[in-house]
Amino acid sequence: MGELRKIPGVGKKTEKDLIMLGYKNIESLKGEDPEKIYLKECEQKGCKVDRCQLYVYRCAVYYANEGEDRENKKWLGF
Repeated sequence: MGELRKIPGVGKKTEKDLIMLGYKNIESLKGEDPEKIYLKECEQKGCKVDRCQLYVYRCAVYYANEGEDRENKKWLGF
């Protein structure tokens, strides 16, 4: 299991997608724009990716920026 899989909601496929998009670890997601990550994935794949993936990216970026502060993540299901 890679480091990105430590993020709640990120499984094998999403980890693979994030790596393909240039995100190798949690630190690399800090300060990123989830919408831009999603649009970049759509562009690279040449199709509209399921919009649910955007929500996963939002959670991943939030997690990267906020660390392990689980109290503030209850609304995300962490």
